[in-house]
Amino acid sequence: MSRPAARSLQAEIAVVGAGAAGLYAALCAARAGARVVLVSATPLARTASYWAQGGLAAVLAGDDSFELHLADTERAGRGLVRRSAAEILVREAPGRVRDLEQLGVHFDADRFGQLALGLEGGHSVRRVVHAGGSATGRRLVRQLSALAAEDPHVHVREEVRARALWCRDGHCLGVVCDDGAVIAAGATMIATGGAAALWQRTTNPPGSQGVGLMLARAAGAQLADLELLQFHPTAVIGLAGREGFLVTEAIRGEGATLHDACGERFVDELAPRDEVSRAIWERLTETGAVSVGLDMRAVDPGHFPNVFGALREAGLDPASELVPVAPAAHYMMGGIVTDLDAHSSVPGLYAVGEASCTGLHGANRLASNSLSECFVFAARAVEAALGRAGDPPAGPEPDEADSLRELPAPPAAGAEVRRALWERAGIVREAEGLETLLEVEHPLVRDIARCALTRRESRGAQLRSDYPERDPSMDGRHVVLERSGGPIWQSWD
Repeated sequence: MSRPAARSLQAEIAVVGAGAAGLYAALCAARAGARVVLVSATPLARTASYWAQGGLAAVLAGDDSFELHLADTERAGRGLVRRSAAEILVREAPGRVRDLEQLGVHFDADRFGQLALGLEGGHSVRRVVHAGGSATGRRLVRQLSALAAEDPHVHVREEVRARALWCRDGHCLGVVCDDGAVIAAGATMIATGGAAALWQRTTNPPGSQGVGLMLARAAGAQLADLELLQFHPTAVIGLAGREGFLVTEAIRGEGATLHDACGERFVDELAPRDEVSRAIWERLTETGAVSVGLDMRAVDPGHFPNVFGALREAGLDPASELVPVAPAAHYMMGGIVTDLDAHSSVPGLYAVGEASCTGLHGANRLASNSLSECFVFAARAVEAALGRAGDPPAGPEPDEADSLRELPAPPAAGAEVRRALWERAGIVREAEGLETLLEVEHPLVRDIARCALTRRESRGAQLRSDYPERDPSMDGRHVVLERSGGPIWQSWD
């Protein structure tokens, strides 16, 4: 039996998604006195951000600088980073860390009470703050969820999904929910995370299938760089109940090493993720093995209690034996095209976090820049939205509301589609396999294939066996999908 249609709601800002970016956007808006409706497909504190083991990258140490963080970001991004976006991130991230502390988030500290900074792949110095070692996402989401639930300015709608965006004359006026409610909003923010769960082997929870991207695409928003899906090098393989479990990069920063079937080290463990994932894939291809070994025996278990605990529950003791790992789909650099205030190409529609594409991450995200991005650009989005938005629109007339409730919801990808994407658009892809994905019914899978076919080179997260070299003429050029036509190339300053 279907649920009865809920009444229409009004808000100055509607936020779709209650991960790190969505929660912080809601709280920033609430602190400015705005009325917020927060739509969460899961119970609060059970979103994808909850599982994030990485931390926040920010310039907080005396031996660090904005210029150094910027250089690391651009180096990892393989000639595709939008410098203006990266400059904003490196300069505003320290302030976001301090604001999170004011909101009650307790980051790890050393014995002198100073923030304990971790080293991760691609970073030239220690600049990553964590909470509870590798439990950063859990600590952040729990605290921000509690604040949102208690804030009188925030109306939380848990276990409710966005069905479609309400648009009129090319403007986004709000969001339609699967329970029939239509939320009329002065600004609507997509914070639904990425699409890595479209791939068969993934570190992401099942719901991370690009719902926000499909909502925005149906409303006419531009998407970009969907071919650039980052594979995390060290995801557990072959352990019952822990398949795809991510072993945080911070563990390699504390001395863990990678070994092939012969026990040999074969890669710089702290190189950027695309380089490490590619090296593992090549070694597995050469040897026929299904995994390499992550040696964590020199790492203090007390620094990463949830990782050691999870592996021990699965029957493996990382303090005495190597952990079997292999790459898995992890993070999408592409998404909904936005400006530097998170505004999409559709008036009234914003996107923050992994659902967005500012060009910050280029072709290969620098470790732990993503959580920093959530907070930096969520704050900017709220400031811009409240500065532009007028009063929330009146709710739709009954006939219009009925037609909105009949709009199709974004589809989920079944096992066959996910297997096809893993096999034909995995770490290594080529034209013949990608072209078969153009026949798949799932619209986002077709869009991913279109972008991957358009980028005829190997760069960062895209490795084309039929175009194995990087093409310098494509530096700074992004594959953009418009509502009709395309893909087209754009250069962003």
